[in-house]
Amino acid sequence: MADVTDISYTTEEIAQLLKISKLTVYDLIKKGQLTAYRVGKQMRVDHSDLEAYKQRSKGVGQYSSEETRSLTPVIDAPANPPAVQVTTQGVRQVVITGQDMSLDILVRHIEKRSPGIRPLRSYVGSLDSLISMYQGHSDIVSTHLLDGDTGEYNIPYIRKLLIGCSYKVVNLMSRRAGLYVQPGNPHELHEWKDLAKSGIRMVNRERGAGARVLLEEQLRMHGIAARELMGYYDEESNHLAVAGRVASKQADVGVGIEKAATIVQGVEFIPLTVERYDLVLINKPENEVLIRTVLDILRSESFIRELGSISGYDLSRTGEVLFEA
Repeated sequence: MADVTDISYTTEEIAQLLKISKLTVYDLIKKGQLTAYRVGKQMRVDHSDLEAYKQRSKGVGQYSSEETRSLTPVIDAPANPPAVQVTTQGVRQVVITGQDMSLDILVRHIEKRSPGIRPLRSYVGSLDSLISMYQGHSDIVSTHLLDGDTGEYNIPYIRKLLIGCSYKVVNLMSRRAGLYVQPGNPHELHEWKDLAKSGIRMVNRERGAGARVLLEEQLRMHGIAARELMGYYDEESNHLAVAGRVASKQADVGVGIEKAATIVQGVEFIPLTVERYDLVLINKPENEVLIRTVLDILRSESFIRELGSISGYDLSRTGEVLFEA
C-alpha cells in the first residue's frame, strides 16, 4: 500500500474532495493558499499540502460549490479582481480559461518568453470564463459568444458581465462553426432551420459553452423551441465529444467547430458561420507586464507561424485590440 505522503491529486480531484469548483481550486493556488506544482501540463497538489490547507481553513469558512455557477454576477461581487498574488519564489500564477488548442500554444509561448509568469489552464466555457473573471478567479479568458440581435461576437456579453471593470478585448483568431453530421449527410441538414426536422437526434454542449449559446441564438432567431428537439438536453463538455457522438451514430447532429471534424473519423462538417474567438484581459497597473507580454506574443512571427500551421484558423486580426473599456 502506498505511503499517504506519496499521494498527489489533480485539480479535478481536489475540487471533488473539497466540493468546490475547479476554478476555485485555481484561485486558491493563484493566491498561494494551496501549494501546487506542475507535472507537464498538469497541476498537482500533494496530500500533505491538501491536509495543511484543510487545517488552516477550519473555522475560517469554505468556498461555496455554487460560487462560480451563476449566469449573472452577484450584487456584492468585487467589481475588480483582487490584487496580484505571487508564489514564494516570486513567480506569478496566471489562470487562462478556455478549451481551444490555440490557448495551449499561447501558454507555451508565455512560459518561454516570461519565466516570471506561470500559466495555469482552466478548461471551462465562455460564459463561465467571463463570470470567473468578474469574480477575480481568472486573469485571461477566452470567449466566442454570438449575440443574435446584433450579429456581434463577445463584446455585448463582456459589457454586460464585466460591470465596473476596465479591460481589453483582443482577437486571438476566427474559426468556422456549424453542424457535425454523419457521412453523406443522410438527413440533409444544411441550415439552422433544418434542425426542426422530425426524427432528428441531436447532442448538445453544456450550458455556458459558446457552441451552446450559438445554437440557442439560432433557434431563437428561427423560431424553433428547444424542447421540441430530441436530445437537446443530452450534453457533452467539448467539441471532440460531440463530434464523436455523431460519428458513433448515437446522435444525428451536433454543433461545434470545424477542427474537431478533421480529428474525429466518421463525421462530416457543415459550415454555417465564422465565429470570432477573443481574449479578455483586465486593465490595471499590476497587469501591465502580462498584457504587454500577451500582445507581443500574439503579434510575433513565431506565434503566428505556429498557429497558422493548424487548419481552419483565420489569423487576419490576431493581436488586434477590438475593444477597450
